[in-house]
Amino acid sequence: MTPTPVVPGFHPDPSICQVGDTYWMVVSSFEYAPGVPLFRSTDLLSWEQVGHVLARPSQLDVSAAPGSGGITAPTLRHHDGRFWMITTNLADGGWQTLVTAEDPLGEWSEPVRLPEVRGIDPDLAWDDDGALLVTYAGFGAGGPAGLVQQAVDPVTGAALTERQHVWQGTGGRFPEGPHLYRVGAHWYLLIAEGGTERGHAVTIARGPSPQGPWEACPDNPLLTHRGVEHPVQNTGHADLVQRTDGSWAIVFHGVRPRGASPQFHVLGRETFAAEVEWVDGWPQLGEWLTPPAGPVEVEELAGGELPASWVSPRRFPGDVLTRGEGGWRLTAVDADPASDDAGFAGRRQEHLYCRARAVVAAHGDGVGGLSVRMDPRHRLELQAAGDVVRAVAQVGPLRSLLGEAAVPAGDVVLEVRAVPSEGHFSSTALSPDQLVAGVVDADGGFTELGRIDGRYLSTEVAGGMTGRMLGVWCSSGSVVVRSFHYAGSDEPGELP
Repeated sequence: MTPTPVVPGFHPDPSICQVGDTYWMVVSSFEYAPGVPLFRSTDLLSWEQVGHVLARPSQLDVSAAPGSGGITAPTLRHHDGRFWMITTNLADGGWQTLVTAEDPLGEWSEPVRLPEVRGIDPDLAWDDDGALLVTYAGFGAGGPAGLVQQAVDPVTGAALTERQHVWQGTGGRFPEGPHLYRVGAHWYLLIAEGGTERGHAVTIARGPSPQGPWEACPDNPLLTHRGVEHPVQNTGHADLVQRTDGSWAIVFHGVRPRGASPQFHVLGRETFAAEVEWVDGWPQLGEWLTPPAGPVEVEELAGGELPASWVSPRRFPGDVLTRGEGGWRLTAVDADPASDDAGFAGRRQEHLYCRARAVVAAHGDGVGGLSVRMDPRHRLELQAAGDVVRAVAQVGPLRSLLGEAAVPAGDVVLEVRAVPSEGHFSSTALSPDQLVAGVVDADGGFTELGRIDGRYLSTEVAGGMTGRMLGVWCSSGSVVVRSFHYAGSDEPGELP
């Protein structure tokens, strides 16, 4: 059976803890707000997004975030009756952001900043004396400094110790994503190394204290798919969790590339899970946890509140999307369609094949509609402007009008589809999929206005750390969005 993600779509760098019968997990969000998506599960297979940890503007400022800037690699822990989350905000100069909550479904605290902890991927652990240790991938004047550690004051954020080097890993580039655990008599240090591309890996070491000295596992790496034939690649950045029955599991991210060499992935890094067995004092990867597969169909923007999955780049969705006029009014921010300041709100593409449909109305000078977005310079958009709908693709600095059609005044139904590539030896067979944009008439018929090779909206072409987003956008004036519909499947021909 082909492994499938437990949380599909752009949900990288998972961190997990268990409290009672419930698992809680957070992932990275980069330039999107709200930040740090929060999930819960009772079986590690079926996960529900229940909100965001950084859910208020007072907690999160990503207004200056470039593509793939902002929030990276959070750690979630439960200690002394409270939930603790720490992450790095690369967009506001304050480095680490630490928040807590007694109830993860309630409001999380205002942030405590750690300006002396200069690096990324911070971990939280408490030593035998109760001191809070932050282990992270450090940066200095000369660049990366390897994995380092400091004790900090959780109330003020002040560093209580000088930065101490802890481990460099097993020789892979970019040692990062550390997590410390106390298991029996040993401390274990789990890290990612090799870079978050095809060389990604998970390695582990153990020692007598949180500072080591560290003995690397003789069977490292614990997890990697570098150089092997597997539908999931770039596996790494993991976190371990112990169940209440004493058994262990691991969550980690990976990608699902498709097409011919170098292959292309479009959904970003997704969260997977597997069993873990302990042998001779070391964890070993067991069977992957594979949730039930099947098509998904959801209607969104139908009510008075935005779904928990909806986000915007560099600002909160409420800054551009407000309830009114029989739907949601979406207001432009910057007329430049390639600007980082986009009037965009949307959700992640979570399946290899999908269909997104939006009913919109453009009034006056309003220009906007439906968009597939990798970043501001890699996108496919359907723009409604008065009685005309245009399909436009942007790849880097190049914009291309793919097609246009006249439509009746009033509401128009816009649709974008991610469909399988065609042929075995044609140029399209090199791509992961095809993106098709068009309009739907009153009888349900679809008129294609244009299509683009899906590789141009992939990480391999666009770069960065995120994945495709599907949503609504506006570049001039405002448009009214009546509804948004998403259908997805990992099998071609199974869309509902």
